[in-house]
Amino acid sequence: MRIWINPEKCTGCRICELICAFTKHNEFKPKRSRIRIVKMERFSVDIPVVCKQCLRPLCMADCPMDALKKDTDGIVHVDEELCTGCGLCVEACPFGAISLDPLNSMAIVCDLCSGAPQCVRWCPIGALEFSPANSTSQRKRWDAVALTAESLLRKWGIPWEEYEEYYGKFQSGRAKDRKGYPDE
Repeated sequence: MRIWINPEKCTGCRICELICAFTKHNEFKPKRSRIRIVKMERFSVDIPVVCKQCLRPLCMADCPMDALKKDTDGIVHVDEELCTGCGLCVEACPFGAISLDPLNSMAIVCDLCSGAPQCVRWCPIGALEFSPANSTSQRKRWDAVALTAESLLRKWGIPWEEYEEYYGKFQSGRAKDRKGYPDE
């Protein structure tokens, strides 16, 4: 399982950061959050960044103290007794999903809140989703055929809502959130 991000929906409200910090540290300090919102003010774009739960995490491979370990569910955890705060895991993560806690300098990485990520639960607009990591290829296939499907459905007179009802569960944000055809 992993957290999927739909950047088209994200409004940059930062509730995910606040709820994460509160869940983990009982305080509303976004710098202690395991999920971060990258804000591109000039373009009004906000993109959440969170651990991808990699199969072979570079952060683990680069940790000289073996402080990062996967549990039986494949989720990376930080052993604070072993972590020295060297930051090599931060440098190794290609997604920028690991940071050092500003209060104790320990590595912090998303642990999916033991299977119930609070950032997903509290996101007011559904920009975050919690689902199996292996669903990526299926989502990409549906996104790739969405334009062709729209054209064929329109040609054959099939209402978009009927398509959505039947196949919508396989699609990511682009087609899933639409009401009617794109130019209607």
